[in-house]
Amino acid sequence: MTTDRNGPAGGGAEAGKASQPAQQRGARIGFVILAVLVTFVALWMQIQGRRALTVPGNQALATATEKVAGFQADFLQLPDDPLLGMVEIPAGEFLMGSDPSVDRQAYENERWSATQRQGTVTLPDYYIGRFEVTVGQYAAFVQATGHAYLPSALSANPDYPVANVTWTDALAYCRWLQNQLLDSERTPTGLRELLRAGWTVTLPTEAEWEKAARGSDGRLYPWGNRLQEGFANFGSSASRPVGSYDCPDCSYGLSDMSGNVWELTRSPLQPYPYSSKDDFDSLDGDALWVMRGGSYADGPANIRAAVRGGVDPGVRNDTIGFRLVLTGP
Repeated sequence: MTTDRNGPAGGGAEAGKASQPAQQRGARIGFVILAVLVTFVALWMQIQGRRALTVPGNQALATATEKVAGFQADFLQLPDDPLLGMVEIPAGEFLMGSDPSVDRQAYENERWSATQRQGTVTLPDYYIGRFEVTVGQYAAFVQATGHAYLPSALSANPDYPVANVTWTDALAYCRWLQNQLLDSERTPTGLRELLRAGWTVTLPTEAEWEKAARGSDGRLYPWGNRLQEGFANFGSSASRPVGSYDCPDCSYGLSDMSGNVWELTRSPLQPYPYSSKDDFDSLDGDALWVMRGGSYADGPANIRAAVRGGVDPGVRNDTIGFRLVLTGP
């Protein structure tokens, strides 16, 4: 007897009826075995993940204190500029999502609704990091707090984007950095006043990220509507130091909004239309979190400004990092 997707084939109707109880028992046994195997594999992976984590040592200290051009080795490896690398994004509206008649590479999850291809979203002003968070910056956090990490997260030079961190790791860094900036006399006056007024260092929402990436003119890439290979690190074998690609036409002068590493957000992955009421910065059940921008390993379709990826909050790999925002109360 052979089978197909519709059930038993051959043997006649009565033979089929007679064999159903045995098949059902076999299916139940098979399901139990499968469930046991899945549980075992999940537990094994969890144990291996814990074993792979380590506490900070000399490597983290050396990375955090190494001098890198454009960054302050004696102040948390933050960018050496008046706003510590934060760039203001003015209040206003922008087009979110993709119109397939304009962007032939658009994915279905970029469509605003069944009847509308794109939506208009209005945001207040906020600040976003010019660069992705670096290995050096994350190493300073690890050294100061004892936060467990994968050795591979700190194995690159300090000016590379940090990767191999989870969504919860990224938020832990954000909260630590906020406290450091509140307490330090070296924090620029303007930033300290915002923090004291209730502004928060955190991950961007996907709306904050997308507006920063594409500006208010709805461009497909951070630099415009045509692919430009010299403006971003994509289709390659490894990440590059942040800011390696000069992109004079990129929105707001930001670096690496396309490629290098995927960037985590605090928006759960769900169908549009987007609502800021859905954004939060704590775990909620089995939510997948939106990541944006694509990575060094991705092709042109995945480095567009509107592309939406999803990731489990416990995943670590070398293509996923994050960028900061400073957002109002």
